[in-house]
Amino acid sequence: MSTSHDAFFKQAVTRIFTEKKSVIDIGGGLRIDPTRNNRFRPENAWILPLAKKMEYKILDPVDTFNPDIVGDIHALPFSDASQDAVIAIAVLEHVENPILACQEMCRVLKPGGFCLVYVPFLYYYHAEVGYYKDYWRFTHDTLPLLFKDFSHSEFVSVRGAFETLFHLFPGGKSWPVRTLGRTLDRLLHKERSSQTSGYYLFAVK
Repeated sequence: MSTSHDAFFKQAVTRIFTEKKSVIDIGGGLRIDPTRNNRFRPENAWILPLAKKMEYKILDPVDTFNPDIVGDIHALPFSDASQDAVIAIAVLEHVENPILACQEMCRVLKPGGFCLVYVPFLYYYHAEVGYYKDYWRFTHDTLPLLFKDFSHSEFVSVRGAFETLFHLFPGGKSWPVRTLGRTLDRLLHKERSSQTSGYYLFAVK
């Protein structure tokens, strides 16, 4: 898959939504349906037509934001080898036991099932009072350990070193600052630095 994190994400999502018949979006991290979520991400609106062609369900530990399924990632309410695909975008940093969470995702997937996750590394504190806490950060050394039970996994860093640094400060998400960070990363060969905001990972059981 592509080494660009935007392209990697799009390729992974496209594979899931075109090659599988169903997917469980744990935490609703795709943010494509404001009626079943606490946020909407307009840049992901291209996914919604694909989601309407398959069984797309959101799982969340509380019923506050109208998920399809109320459940805990530490004990997913599905039988072994029963799911086609699972997605967990920006979830594992908020759970008490990410190792168990990954084991659970692997358990419920069918052989050949897909898993897409995002985990942060150099990223600001982002708990939400009354909903979730913020426990963990993940280096590239962590990912092979977390997903060792899968037959195949690949991951890509999200943002280079300078863009990551700028992203941590107020105004760092603005287009001019992002562009400056990406330009410096490209010129100084820091695009694939281990000092990154986080990682997308795509795994196959």
